[in-house]
Amino acid sequence: MKGQMRTLFTWAALAALLAAPAPVAAQTESPAEILAELSKITGWKIKKPVPQDTMSRDELKAYFEKRMGEMVDPEDIRIEELTLKRFGLVPRGFNLKESTLDLMTEQAAAFYDYKKDRMVMLDGQGSLMQGIALVHELAHALADQQVDLDKYIRKSNQSDDAVLARQAVMEGQATWLMSEFMARKAGMSLRTSQGLVDMMGRMAGAGAGQFPVFDQSPLYMRESLLFPYSEGLKFQQAVAVKLGEAGFTTVFTTPPQTTQEILHPERYLERIASSRVQPDVTLPQPEGGKNWNKGWKSLGEGTAGEFDHRMLLRIHAAEHEALAGEWVAGRYDLHEEKKTGRVLLRYASTWTSEEAAAKFFGAYRAVLQGKSEGCEFTGESAAELAGRNADGRFVVKRSGATVTSIEGLPGAAKN
Repeated sequence: MKGQMRTLFTWAALAALLAAPAPVAAQTESPAEILAELSKITGWKIKKPVPQDTMSRDELKAYFEKRMGEMVDPEDIRIEELTLKRFGLVPRGFNLKESTLDLMTEQAAAFYDYKKDRMVMLDGQGSLMQGIALVHELAHALADQQVDLDKYIRKSNQSDDAVLARQAVMEGQATWLMSEFMARKAGMSLRTSQGLVDMMGRMAGAGAGQFPVFDQSPLYMRESLLFPYSEGLKFQQAVAVKLGEAGFTTVFTTPPQTTQEILHPERYLERIASSRVQPDVTLPQPEGGKNWNKGWKSLGEGTAGEFDHRMLLRIHAAEHEALAGEWVAGRYDLHEEKKTGRVLLRYASTWTSEEAAAKFFGAYRAVLQGKSEGCEFTGESAAELAGRNADGRFVVKRSGATVTSIEGLPGAAKN
């Protein structure tokens, strides 16, 4: 989905990872000593010390709200919210801005501000959480001294799926380094213990019940927050085992292009070895030919990756969730009718085979029923599905290994 809001989540989810008991005692080293150890693990040079500030919970919320106002245009928030709702990833009454602020404020134990090159710790946290958070954020600071993290995220703004993939690099690497730092204190290493990596990955969801806002958020929001940490950790492990010390830099200089490469690190490693290009897919064209969009305003476009399809199926057709692994490419755009405010969604995805596309085409029927009020099908065949709902008419088609959908077409909307 659209990437601007996802860039805000890089501050938010550390506390969810830290809610479970740590495998070793909290560290007592100074920031300089922690940086020195992280430098030893990565081979990166420390270029400068990292300033550290503290904030109260109230100050933190005010800070996040101010930064959101600086970084994200209100129209972008509206479009992001519309996109999530039209895909059926969040309820129609969901308020993205309020939810984001509440989540960020509730969950943040610390964050690295890569615009001001400083680390901010939250007042009132226990020494264990503060100690572990310090390692995680100093890992971000050390990475920022090697590559500009702000530019790294924003270079992917043309591909929303790539935004989440790059966040998984940033947060997954910092989580891996935090875990490796702690493991070494116990005489262990993640490089030689996949079991330890799996345990750390499971810790991402171990804080249920401790964060009410998080627990009550839509599934898609919860999983979007956890993905960069839990799946990013496993991704960094695979890269570290395969590429060694060089892998810490490679994931920034040759970043993953999709969340699929995060979920399946072997595909990332194969691509960077072969320089394979990520395929694309063409969006369907509504009735009216080249002039179909006369009277419509473009709201934007983006990519929908394996993570988005995994969540779409989990929410509306859980028995088909495994199909997401057959994803090859996905794209969408939104248009708004100038006179009526009607929103048109165009979507297309390509799959590994005609068989996989046919299965997804069938599963998308359940998606339409789950996300749309008053969904009514007016025509069905093995390759086309037509109908209407409260948003307007829709037409879903399958051709070979490609599935397309146009939703919100004028005329004969379901009342």
